[in-house]
Amino acid sequence: MNFIRNLFLFLIFLNVSFSTNAQVKLPALVSDNMVLQQNAKVNLWGWASPNEKINIQVGWQNSPVEVTANTTGEWKVAVDTPLGSEKTYTITINASNKIVLNNILIGEVWICSGQSNMYFPVGKEEGTWKTGVKNYEEEIVNANFPNIRLFTVLTNASPKPLDDVTGRWAACSPKTIKTFSAVAYFYGRDLYQKLKIPIGLISTSWGGTKAEAWTSQNVLEENPDFLTILEEDAKNEKLYQEKLETYYLNLRNEKQANNASKTELKKPKKEANKTSYVLYNAMLHPLINYTMKGVIWYQGESNSGKAKLYQTLFPAMVKNWRDDWKQGDFPFYYVQITPHKGQTPEIREAQLLSLKVIPNSGMAVTTDVGDTNNIHPIDKQTVGHRLALISLAKTYKEKLVYSGPIYDHLKIKKDKIQLFFDYADSGFKKTVENLKEFEIAGEDKIFYPAVAKMDGKTIVVSSEKVKKPVAVRFAWKAVPEPNLFNVENLPASPFRTDNW
Repeated sequence: MNFIRNLFLFLIFLNVSFSTNAQVKLPALVSDNMVLQQNAKVNLWGWASPNEKINIQVGWQNSPVEVTANTTGEWKVAVDTPLGSEKTYTITINASNKIVLNNILIGEVWICSGQSNMYFPVGKEEGTWKTGVKNYEEEIVNANFPNIRLFTVLTNASPKPLDDVTGRWAACSPKTIKTFSAVAYFYGRDLYQKLKIPIGLISTSWGGTKAEAWTSQNVLEENPDFLTILEEDAKNEKLYQEKLETYYLNLRNEKQANNASKTELKKPKKEANKTSYVLYNAMLHPLINYTMKGVIWYQGESNSGKAKLYQTLFPAMVKNWRDDWKQGDFPFYYVQITPHKGQTPEIREAQLLSLKVIPNSGMAVTTDVGDTNNIHPIDKQTVGHRLALISLAKTYKEKLVYSGPIYDHLKIKKDKIQLFFDYADSGFKKTVENLKEFEIAGEDKIFYPAVAKMDGKTIVVSSEKVKKPVAVRFAWKAVPEPNLFNVENLPASPFRTDNW
């Protein structure tokens, strides 16, 4: 009996000790130097002892906010924020311990995601990023914007959804900008210079990744079209395990034969970021509580081999994010990938078609800033600027043209085809003499180079070899060199009027 009694008292002691010593913990995103979304209900959250009461005092209001952790120690509370300004605030959290967050700004928060062209840093790095962006030395020296705050999510992959990421907020400076996403920075800089309010940029990207890696497991499993992706993942995993098994078998045989301390055998490597939903789990799911304004996205190169599937996968991924954030159809602006010898026109078409099915979206065309031999072109300033134009017009209601010409419909006029465009209300660029990259075909489906002429807000296309035209293609190749712009100097998106 004494043994049972003593054990019972010991367990009580352990529980009391845990409750007394437990510390309130915050996620990496909720920390010094962060930017909180202005004029919104923003979430503050973290972990504590089960049922622990937490008192939160935010610097912009007099009354504290109280929240009680649930039975597993998780807590979350929504706090109203004022309009953005350059004023800095503190947030004090009192529970079994005290946490003071300093240098907090209120402004506009944007998630910046995708693959390598979003990850591409402003400055040079060892390994992959040997160039830096165009004029990178000058850009770094001039990057003194303490009211722009940067957060880079450390690359990570997980088979299960995680609750936190690794990273920290930092004020934008020549020291901190060198390794930060160039597209995200140039986008945020344009917004800051125009809006004059703090900007928070959360960069979560990884090179060589497919859209399915950024999509949740549930979404992929629920759509029959996406099951082929998961089947391919399973086959790749099986092949990897077989190679690993062979490696260890050969290693054991080698050790038994000569007891060598070193081996020439090469252990098979597994690319952690190539599997479906693992980046959603590790690099996106932990961000969902963080209230933000919208997303900019630069990805598609790794999906170019299955562009037809991307037409449904990409919109499904966007809907997945919006459903999880529960902020409605927040802005989602993306980059149509640049010309490159390893890419297909179909992937740019998939991105163009996504404009019609993704609500509140926008696409930056980049046919004029690509690099035939480098899938990572260094002109990231133009890319960031064009994304910012979309945002300033659609999100912040500035009166400006934010897109180049987008094909709308055609009219066949005897031996010619007249093409009509959106975003060409002021006409086309006047300096263009001979328009390039137009092709025209008749019912035989053979395309010939076409003569294209500007006619007000339309383009008229023809060829002596096609007497009864039915279809037109524009910039329909891996590396086109089109020269069709609107008066605002924004390039037209590649397109085709057929679906052959």
